[in-house]
Amino acid sequence: MPPEPGPPPRPRKRFGQHFLHDPGVISRIVESIGTQPGEVLCEIGPGRGALTDRLVKTGNVLHLLEIDRDLAALLRKRYTDQTQVTVHERDVLDANLCSFSPNQPLVVVGNLPYNIASVLLIRLLSQRLSINRMVFMLQKEVAQRLVAEPGASAFGRLSVMVNRVCETRLLFDVGPGAFSPPPKVRSAVVSLKPRAEPLGRSVPDAAFEALVRQAFSQRRKTLRNALKGVCQAETIAQAGIDPDTRPQTLTVQDFARLVSQKLADSDG
Repeated sequence: MPPEPGPPPRPRKRFGQHFLHDPGVISRIVESIGTQPGEVLCEIGPGRGALTDRLVKTGNVLHLLEIDRDLAALLRKRYTDQTQVTVHERDVLDANLCSFSPNQPLVVVGNLPYNIASVLLIRLLSQRLSINRMVFMLQKEVAQRLVAEPGASAFGRLSVMVNRVCETRLLFDVGPGAFSPPPKVRSAVVSLKPRAEPLGRSVPDAAFEALVRQAFSQRRKTLRNALKGVCQAETIAQAGIDPDTRPQTLTVQDFARLVSQKLADSDG
């Protein structure tokens, strides 16, 4: 591999860039992915290519999504002889993952920018049929929300949205020193595996997301008050849920049942 011309691009705050460089952490992430021959990989935010170098060695088809044009140029030069690697210079929030691998689900991996992690995860849920599994580095606080149980302080909208359609696992923590520049928070690696079927009753994704978003918009309020004007107390009660309970105490199945009851009442 030819040497890179000049110093690598500096981290840009507007993209929330913290480049992973710890070889031990990188090895653990690669082991967690468990890549199999023939799988198609997609790395979000490859940055300077520290994790990418290890993914390239698998020989699998690899799509790299990088919004930073200088880093995208660096990656193209770095992997110019690796015909299985494609660099996409674009915002992941606008990407259609199905177009990368229309015939089989992707294995998606990445050190997600902390400033858009929650928004990006919700976006990926809408493309879950194109995904086999995901392994992500996240801010630890976000990772804890993903695996939180009902009633826990970290349980919220993201917990409900993700766990409805994915099995989640917290794999291991990562300290700030594994990155350059070091972030001010701790990080964690999580795995997400799309479920064959969403938890709870079958309801439209858009209706589920809208009600959950509204319920947690004022999480200290009871459902009766948080859903005022959106869902009547009678509807909540008919779904078998106490209108005076708070949203963080409900299970994913409870929310699905409530959405189903709301839709039934609207049709009636």
